[in-house]
Amino acid sequence: MKITRAVVPSLFTVLNIFCGFRSIVYTAQSDFKLAAWFIILAGVFDVLDGVMARITKSSSDFGVEFDSLSDVVSFGAAPSFLVYSIHLYSMSGFGMLVSAMPMIFGALRLARFNVQLVGYDKDYFKGLPIPASALTLCAFVLTYGKNVPGLTGLEATFLTPLVIVVSLLMVSSVKYDTLPKFSGHAIRQHPMRFTVGIVGLTSIIITKGAALFPFFVFYIVTGPLRYVIQFIHHSLHPSEKSEDQESEMSSVDV
Repeated sequence: MKITRAVVPSLFTVLNIFCGFRSIVYTAQSDFKLAAWFIILAGVFDVLDGVMARITKSSSDFGVEFDSLSDVVSFGAAPSFLVYSIHLYSMSGFGMLVSAMPMIFGALRLARFNVQLVGYDKDYFKGLPIPASALTLCAFVLTYGKNVPGLTGLEATFLTPLVIVVSLLMVSSVKYDTLPKFSGHAIRQHPMRFTVGIVGLTSIIITKGAALFPFFVFYIVTGPLRYVIQFIHHSLHPSEKSEDQESEMSSVDV
């Protein structure tokens, strides 16, 4: 069997799905913080497989499908099991339904992504990306959770609405920026996106992870905020709305 350069990004995808499996194992052992860190590590490998695909110029339909299947495990099943085990199990059937939302809506979001994919490079996502949803929940667990007995007190009351919000945003039509690419063209085209990414990453490193949850909350809020601003702008300038719609139809909308 001939080994091609397409194997390189696939290896990072394998590491992604393996981290998702390890997270499920640690959640079953009630080590919730380590389980959350493994989902975050899966997110790192998810970024790296895309980077390696661009470097080796080996993007393919197989890579897209394999990546999506891995994401369902690492960013769907793993965080669903995590939030259920850390607190939502105490809410009986309702808690189980809410816990399943990241997995179910994440799978729906990925299916829509795959069927609407046109090319492998895009400027924005339609709906909250499933890794962002999972990492937001993990950041919440790392900030407020305990290994035993899990989430307690006031923090526990915020988990349910947080899970519902990020799940619904995944299947919404709200636009979210993609990760900034480290290239001269990308920096010139999206300087603000690149600057915010660098500032966010620096803040997370300096605070030793304490800024992780606020950063993802900021990212989640940017989507609805942009939608509101565009709605107000189109209301004040209705003639520009049709032009924007035409440009959207010719752009990548996944």
